Amino acid sequence: MLDLLIVNALYPDFGNYKTGKANSGSSLKKANIGIMDGKIEYIGEAEPEAASVFDAEGLVVSPGFIDIHMHEERFTTEGKKYFAAKCMLEMGVTTAIGGNCGTQRQPLDVFKSVLDELGGSPVNYMIQSGYNFFRVGLGVDHHEVTSLAQRIKIRDQLMNEISQGACGISFGIEYDPSMTFDEMLFALRELEDPNYIVSAHYRDECHVNTDHVDEMIRLSAAIKPKFQISHLSSGSAYGIMGDCLDRINEAMEKDPGLNYDTYPYNAFSTYIGSTVFEDGCLEGWGVNYNSILLTDDPYRNVYCDEKIFHDARENYPNMLAVAFVMQEDDIRKAIVNPNGMVASDGIMASGSGHPRIAGTFPRVLGKYVREENALPLVDALRKITLEPADRMNLRSKGRILEGCDADLTIFNPDTIIDKADFSHLEAPEGIERVYIGGELAIEGGKIVNDRLGRFIPYQGNK
Repeated sequence: MLDLLIVNALYPDFGNYKTGKANSGSSLKKANIGIMDGKIEYIGEAEPEAASVFDAEGLVVSPGFIDIHMHEERFTTEGKKYFAAKCMLEMGVTTAIGGNCGTQRQPLDVFKSVLDELGGSPVNYMIQSGYNFFRVGLGVDHHEVTSLAQRIKIRDQLMNEISQGACGISFGIEYDPSMTFDEMLFALRELEDPNYIVSAHYRDECHVNTDHVDEMIRLSAAIKPKFQISHLSSGSAYGIMGDCLDRINEAMEKDPGLNYDTYPYNAFSTYIGSTVFEDGCLEGWGVNYNSILLTDDPYRNVYCDEKIFHDARENYPNMLAVAFVMQEDDIRKAIVNPNGMVASDGIMASGSGHPRIAGTFPRVLGKYVREENALPLVDALRKITLEPADRMNLRSKGRILEGCDADLTIFNPDTIIDKADFSHLEAPEGIERVYIGGELAIEGGKIVNDRLGRFIPYQGNK
């Protein structure tokens, strides 16, 4: 007897889809889906006996959303509690990849031990090892060139994390602008397995040319692991997205290890004390101080003027700021491009942050799919399920096939939409149920079990 039978399920069948190739048999199909022992046991028209039955009439039964780029909890400074992962779960995410932008938030062994201590997590977690985390840990200034001895020490620490199950290595080039191309190659010299993933936050935004995207394309071509250009939207949505996508699409024809992720908001978020907000940033973006929103006391939900901006940078450098500097048309181009994945780049500090941490995937499905018809539903689902699953070697996730993990997100395509804004991280509308490993985590949009997730170590070529 099945544990659960979902009847009248409308689910995505991705056919023989290959990255960047349209019309490959992808479609929505209707069937009953049976779950047993955490796996999809049955797909068909019959109604096998089951301990529980859920009628999904009018709903879409999707593989659980996979966020390939987010920022995990900071347990060491904010306590052993979940903020980001709960937001992830509420918007339908079942697996999240942290440690991005070089800014891993604590050593991997600490992160894993807290998940064990708390008896699980709201979502499954994979973690990249952050290069900048260890660079800063050695006391290297953001504008200081590393010595050979320092590079060896950083690489040893990264490889130690790899041995503990990290799924790859991330770089935040803009956060340490003295980081050279050769420094990154040195760090990756021992990462030979092509199934690992390397990701990078650009050296600077692309305002007038594609130079900073080109650097990452060169890095991808020079290494063996897969390479992910992080949050392309915040790096290129300044009137030059079309040119950047042309460069990426052309490069992907030659380099199948290259890809990118992007998020559906025209504002980015990072720490106000970071190098991103150094002298000249406003001129580069063509904005004034009042385009920068602060997110925590004493400036919670306050837009900057010159005095507040400099006070925050000096006295509250770890406060998240939101910069409204990107162009909506470019955001849309990055999302609808046949290549690329959708990811949140979600980050929180003290329980607050950019609404992308709470609304990214419902926003894509509501705004860009339903309201604007900018891309088909199946294509959007592919970008947030199958593609990131394959990217991370999660062969039993990201698809609805017999034998796959029963990580499922069930949503109403007529109502799903983000509700979070820049002052309040409200949960989205339209997420009806979420299952992780066949167990119910969300029911009626509310969390019913937030300990079903676990740490997933590097999966290799499984």
